[in-house]
Amino acid sequence: MKVLDYSNIPVTEVVPEASSMIESFRSVGYNLETAVADIIDNSISANAKNIYVNSVWLGSDSYITILDDGFGLNREQLIEAMRPGSKNPLESRSDKDLGRFGLGLKTASFSQCRRMTVLSKSDGYNPVYLTWDLDFVGQSGKWHLLNYCPEEFINALDNMKSGTMIIWTNMDRIVPQNTIESDKKAHDKFMLQMENVQKHLSMTFHRFIEDKDFVLHCWDSPVKPWNPFLITESAIQGFSTQSLGDGAVVKGYVLPHKDKISEETYRFAEGSKGWNEQQGFYVYREKRLLLAGDWLGLGRPRFRKEEHAKLARIQIDIPNKLDAEWQIDIKKSTARPPQRCADALEAYAKLVRSRAVEVYRHRGKVVQAQPGSKFQPLWQEKKKGDKWYFIVNREHSLVSEIKKMAISDPDKAIDILLKFVEETIPTKASFIKESEEAEKQAQPFEGVNKDLLVSMIKAIAETQSLEGRSKEQIKFMLLNMEPFVRFPELVQSILE
Repeated sequence: MKVLDYSNIPVTEVVPEASSMIESFRSVGYNLETAVADIIDNSISANAKNIYVNSVWLGSDSYITILDDGFGLNREQLIEAMRPGSKNPLESRSDKDLGRFGLGLKTASFSQCRRMTVLSKSDGYNPVYLTWDLDFVGQSGKWHLLNYCPEEFINALDNMKSGTMIIWTNMDRIVPQNTIESDKKAHDKFMLQMENVQKHLSMTFHRFIEDKDFVLHCWDSPVKPWNPFLITESAIQGFSTQSLGDGAVVKGYVLPHKDKISEETYRFAEGSKGWNEQQGFYVYREKRLLLAGDWLGLGRPRFRKEEHAKLARIQIDIPNKLDAEWQIDIKKSTARPPQRCADALEAYAKLVRSRAVEVYRHRGKVVQAQPGSKFQPLWQEKKKGDKWYFIVNREHSLVSEIKKMAISDPDKAIDILLKFVEETIPTKASFIKESEEAEKQAQPFEGVNKDLLVSMIKAIAETQSLEGRSKEQIKFMLLNMEPFVRFPELVQSILE
């Protein structure tokens, strides 16, 4: 690429129009959960040991606060922190720095409220505060901060050595304007949003909480970590850790089958989205979860979220120096693996998914032959051409014994056979095959000799005729009987 000599090129300054630009920050794509998480990233970067998330319902005057006991800021540092784009995303950062663009504090806040105040206190300094007010910027047309803090919070940091409080008011994206405090429906919706925030934070920061890096308090209660991998359960199956290069690593887990864990643990592990949605990759950057339960567009054909793969969860850890390569966005809620490691991730995921399918199929049991004997399945998977189907294993010892029993007591023998068939129908194996190769599933009697069907139609017709039913009545009965309903032409031809 040709290098330009900028010193010889005239320039024209174009200053972004304040109101338009700051309003556009609202459309980055945050939801409330990711916005709060982004604010907490700043608290982690400030080495906070306690982080407090709180909210108060007052209708349109409701507010949310995030308080930490981190390093805090003096006035000059606060002004810089309030500047949009206060960081160069290409600069190297410490491992604890979870920011990248210098936009998180602003874009996360603006996405939820029209007025954001930061009150901060650095050790040895008095508390300082500044406010971004979108309505004021709209009126003035200038990038001007207000030297303002809501009166009820002015003294919030007086008894702290250092710390920072973020205050969101005029939260038009969370509570519509003119909402009255007594509006029960709006209140219930607000409280549900707060509950979702807590669940999201318990997942996003679970490794920090487990490692006791800090205590996260939501509405005065410590948040318990939600670890997606159930690593304390004995029945979990872990895979070896594999390097992806440049400090990135991947480790897979197959979670225990429902039969191997308590109902409480099973409900805990499904999280807020349910088991199917939680399968896939979990991408972490410096212990902070960025993306949860996603197959990252991998697989040929692409991996889908399927019932039989729901026990597969795979952890990816990347250092923050790979943000650009993994296309980490401003919200820190998406990630895309670089092409250089996509093939390795796909191969690794296939192994984990395959094991997950086996655990799901056998309900967590290890099905294998015992030493000195051959395993006898009652059902066998078969293939004819490109079609698959299941049959009862005629060579099974049970079938042989039932044949002997049929000589002396045929009714009992048939009843026992049917019972064993009913109890062992390979529903999970069939479900898995159908979800993967639905178009290749053989239909009843497809491609086989119809002599058995013909003989049974004739036998039933003869019996029903002897009982006084007409040909039309017999035909109607057969056309409403499985499996003959699938062969109307055959029934018609035999009974004409």
